[in-house]
Amino acid sequence: MSSLTNIRTLGELKQTSYKPKSIKEELRDNLIRDMKKGTETFKGIHGYEDTVIPDIKRAILSRHNIILLGLRGQAKTRIARMMVNLLDEYIPVVKGSEINDDPFRPVSSQAREIVLKHGDDTEIEWVHRESRYAEKLATPDVSVADLVGDVDPIKAAALKLPYSDERVIHFGLIPRSHRSIFVINELPDLQARIQVALFNILQEEDIQIRGFKMKLPLDIQFVFTANPEDYTNRGSIVTPLKDRIDSQILTHYPKSIEVSRIITDQEVNLTREQKSKVKCNDLVAVLLEQIAFEARGSEYIDEKSGVSARLTISAYENLISTAEMRMLLTNSKNEQVRIADLYGTVPSITGKVELVYEGEQEGPYKVAQILIGKAIKTIFTTIFPSPENKKKKSAASADAATYKTVMNWFAEGNKIDILNNLTDFEYRKALDSVPGLKDLVKTYVKGVQPGEEYIYMEFVLHGMSEFSLLSKSKLERGLQFADMLGSMLNIGSDDDYDLDDYTR
Repeated sequence: MSSLTNIRTLGELKQTSYKPKSIKEELRDNLIRDMKKGTETFKGIHGYEDTVIPDIKRAILSRHNIILLGLRGQAKTRIARMMVNLLDEYIPVVKGSEINDDPFRPVSSQAREIVLKHGDDTEIEWVHRESRYAEKLATPDVSVADLVGDVDPIKAAALKLPYSDERVIHFGLIPRSHRSIFVINELPDLQARIQVALFNILQEEDIQIRGFKMKLPLDIQFVFTANPEDYTNRGSIVTPLKDRIDSQILTHYPKSIEVSRIITDQEVNLTREQKSKVKCNDLVAVLLEQIAFEARGSEYIDEKSGVSARLTISAYENLISTAEMRMLLTNSKNEQVRIADLYGTVPSITGKVELVYEGEQEGPYKVAQILIGKAIKTIFTTIFPSPENKKKKSAASADAATYKTVMNWFAEGNKIDILNNLTDFEYRKALDSVPGLKDLVKTYVKGVQPGEEYIYMEFVLHGMSEFSLLSKSKLERGLQFADMLGSMLNIGSDDDYDLDDYTR
């Protein structure tokens, strides 16, 4: 193809092996080529290997227009953008054409006149595939003029032409996407009359502007995206348009923590200093991903809106920054993320969820704390014995005795403060002061790296508080763990305690 791009006239192009093809044939041929070579077309899209990606490939092979149905943050737009990689690197167009006219099959009156006038001397230029992609977010104020075009009265007056003449049309986004991929995000948000205009382009190969009908056989690969709830709601989309979209593909959120972590690690944006100086234990990374899973099943969050994968990406960045702040405050050379640092991700959580009425009553900040607590409770029972089960077992049980050792220490009136600015030495000293914590970690967590056992020791405290064996209250600069009964008796007499922590 690189040698072809040196060609500058239609006559020269005719002497080559170049054969014009539609964009759908182009996508199909290049997908077949990649599949035969074993090339991964949608590299970086994880969790869709056996679901969404095969559906998209079938749609491309079938030369279909596509709609991707899914909640926000499910990589719908990213997939559409990656389809550009299946286009030919360059295609020839009539030089001076507004809509990427094929020199062999010009569709606009402007390009037809140029080819008719100059014949084989018609000048051509080459358009790179990156320029053959257009995207529009559908909103209620999008007009026919935006997408299809409008009459230019100044041009009509200057050329002394009627408004019905194609030459006075100022083309919109869709005609200018001729021989390109055109994406409309949130399709149901388009007004019905705009959807009818799309239907005419898909079915009748014409455009209608201000009552004038014009034949314009545009060659476009349409990709639409929508929320399933909006798309299936009667009245949100014009039925004839829905019928003309050939392949309807459902996307979904990651189905496992492992896949979710891969996506987060791939997308997170950290500085070189953060990567080298701040270490995040696997336990904390798993807890962070579990927050998103808890949010997607929470009664406080609108399931129809969804919880974007961007939640964990932004939260991870805030998590690292929370540990980095401590490193700067304590003048440490490096730092390790702690369980309590998860509360530094609250601003990332509150901005990524849509609350239902019950959630609004609780408030976004409280809902975020609840989600963190539920994530801790869920993961805790995958590592340590469930305290709920231990209540049913004999007090003579070794495991129960271990929990009892920790509880008895707090029952004696002892407390432990996990402050945000504790040095690593102070952090370890505080955790070492609680008898039984290290024994729990040694018994149930195998293969812990030196120094990381303290993360699990802190995790035990958080887990026990979620099972109401200990109290966890918010301090001005951190968290405090204490005996549950003693804390409840002192509510109201100590400003450090937060009533919400006992009414969760």
